[in-house]
Amino acid sequence: MRITTLCGMGFGTSMMLKLFIEDILKENKIRNVEVVPTDLGSFKGQEAATDIVAAPFDMEQHLKSSTCVVVLIRNLVDKKEIREKVLDAIEKAEQRKGGDAIGKEKS
Repeated sequence: MRITTLCGMGFGTSMMLKLFIEDILKENKIRNVEVVPTDLGSFKGQEAATDIVAAPFDMEQHLKSSTCVVVLIRNLVDKKEIREKVLDAIEKAEQRKGGDAIGKEKS
């Protein structure tokens, strides 16, 4: 599974979201997920390889036609918001793929 984090330039916000999401994946023992930060222009060429796109809420207009599961974050420092939305998106993306694409560790 691939999660692309997005921002205008591909450096600040997308990198911060990448780090937060990697922490969430680790905390929830979710494996086999690649998190890739990028800018909006580059994303259009990578969209077919992306299952989930996470971006600031102000990018909503640019993602309306996306075929990915879209996660729009209102408060970029609210880990609770990011956690809830990303875990929900992973569940939706897995349903689309029809199975266990992430290899969650059994407790």
